[in-house]
Amino acid sequence: MIDRRQILAGAGALSAASLAGPALAQPANARVVRHIPHANLSTIDPFWSSAFIVRNHGYLVYDQLYGLDNDFKPQPQMVAGHTLENDGLLWKFTLRPNLRFHDGEPVRGRDCVASIQRWGRRDAFGQRLLSQTVEMRAPTDTTFEIQLNKPFPKMIDAFAKITTPCLFIMPERAARTDPFQQITDMTGSGPFRFVRNEWNPGSKAVYEKFAGYVPVTTGQTQQTAGPKVAHFERVEWQIISDFATAAAALQSGETDWWEQPTGDFLPLLGRNRNVTVEVADVLGLIGIIRPNHLTEPFDNPAVRRAVITALNQVDCMTPVIGNRELIKDRVGFFAPASPMASDIGLDRYKQSIEQARAELQAAGAMGKKLVLMNATDLASINSCTLVVADLFQRMGFNVDYAATDWGTVLARRASKNSLEQGGWSAFCTYWSAFDHWTPAGHNAIRGNGADAWPGWPNIPDLEAKRDEWFDAPNLAAEQAATRDMQRIAFDTVPYMPIGQYFQPTAYRRSLTGVLRGPPQFHNIRRS
Repeated sequence: MIDRRQILAGAGALSAASLAGPALAQPANARVVRHIPHANLSTIDPFWSSAFIVRNHGYLVYDQLYGLDNDFKPQPQMVAGHTLENDGLLWKFTLRPNLRFHDGEPVRGRDCVASIQRWGRRDAFGQRLLSQTVEMRAPTDTTFEIQLNKPFPKMIDAFAKITTPCLFIMPERAARTDPFQQITDMTGSGPFRFVRNEWNPGSKAVYEKFAGYVPVTTGQTQQTAGPKVAHFERVEWQIISDFATAAAALQSGETDWWEQPTGDFLPLLGRNRNVTVEVADVLGLIGIIRPNHLTEPFDNPAVRRAVITALNQVDCMTPVIGNRELIKDRVGFFAPASPMASDIGLDRYKQSIEQARAELQAAGAMGKKLVLMNATDLASINSCTLVVADLFQRMGFNVDYAATDWGTVLARRASKNSLEQGGWSAFCTYWSAFDHWTPAGHNAIRGNGADAWPGWPNIPDLEAKRDEWFDAPNLAAEQAATRDMQRIAFDTVPYMPIGQYFQPTAYRRSLTGVLRGPPQFHNIRRS
């Protein structure tokens, strides 16, 4: 059973005196930047996992064909330019000069083709592109082409997106790896190279500046766009699961940057004159409960709807961040700030345990076993999962609470086995609001069955409306399609939205050049 007192306790309201955790090895210096990421780096293949930590690792090691500026508009990154021919059916891309992989080999057109093909098998946006592709080819080392069977005007948006998995360019030999097998070749195309022999999962990951990287010469350095100039010779990720130790390290200068400080430490860090606390991801994070549509009890849509009836989004987000000003409720299946958002179906949130129990009883699921996975090493996931576990118990489920680390959750959620054979029923996670901006890269709303993101909903009506969105001739038609998608989603419940919060980051005031968006390690320097 889950003790309800655990839910709001979190790490506790700690005083400054309680921050004297074990010291780290040595102070930061001018050549090295030390960073505490939000999670352990348990895998290094940026296409194999949708976890943000793997995407952030990817941005160090790889480059993209296009980046996104602060207005979320694509800008050329590895591409010098492109042309569009044959009424939008033929895209021709030219690479900019002096692109090199970490092994010294030039980046060629065929590397881009192979990377797009592998990425496209794992990504919702990429899958759509591949479905409309007749052929991809690289006529020369510096060009590649995509021949379509119908126009795909959102091509550049797909290439530039920061939703996971992102399109990173890797050597053809690595990109030829089965998309559902992890790569072992970590040769990248980005401003840093991965130091594999210093990688210690659960403890440390190290990156060194790649001297052969040539930044793009145009545009402003914003988010993932513009010149990527590395000012540090070395980036060290320090995996610190004890939050008091992380706070102490940042305050003492033993580390430079804590990606996601927990809510109970934010006031303390904000009072420290040597620390900057700010929201870098201005779009925020959206929490979800992902049910497994293949196993009991969530193979029944009536049971999934009962959870929506019981949910209170503010209750789910409060223990994550604490500050009500950093929380947004009435979150549906598209990001609240997106032009695709609507109020359709939001009245389904009754915040009523009694009504949810009645719905559960009618569905024949009262007392059913439910395996809820939790990643206790991720504060945000752990906090909301405790709330959800308590909610499930009060609804009448027999909750089997599987508390592990995030890496174990990632491995287990890939299983389609029954509960008796080690399967699972649900887990909580977060997506960037940009992931839920449109249907294009919104992996969690897909209803494409066996090819869907773990949970595997089979909802053909959702897929049909997603197709309508892609083919929509204007914004009004796009909005009509997404309103229908939200209506269908509240009936079929591919997942349960549980609110939105805005996560501050904290770094030493001497660190300058921290960019908006995902954590980036170019552009930053020590003053």
